[in-house]
Amino acid sequence: MNTAGSSEARAEGAAPSVRRSPLRHPAAAPSAVLAAGAAGAVYLYRTDPHDPGHLLPQCPFRMLTGLLCPACGGTRMVYDLMHGHFTEAWLDNRALLLAAPYALILLGRWAWEGLRGRRWRPTLSPRAQVVVLAVAVAWTVVRNIV
Repeated sequence: MNTAGSSEARAEGAAPSVRRSPLRHPAAAPSAVLAAGAAGAVYLYRTDPHDPGHLLPQCPFRMLTGLLCPACGGTRMVYDLMHGHFTEAWLDNRALLLAAPYALILLGRWAWEGLRGRRWRPTLSPRAQVVVLAVAVAWTVVRNIV
């Protein structure tokens, strides 16, 4: 059902006015991730994961198998980093500590592109995916043997 106004606008080549939700803006998702990360960091700064009785999530892989997954110790690592205990952070999870700068660079690039109004979706080649998976499996085996 066309009205006279809308058919005239189309005839003149004018685009119809479209209101986009602010949640669809390219910066919405990285901003939400940064806000959630900041809120989690505030809670974690005040909650020592080395002590029992806190409301921090437990690793489901470790609960089921008793083995450490590639990310086990990540919460303790972040806590130790925030409190300046670098040696303890290294001992909590070396691989995750080495990968953290790369993850922060990706997050920064995602936020930067979103603020510029562009969507950014990094992709890994199949070969890179296999390398990441192989490193994760090797790290899991090594940290559970040693």
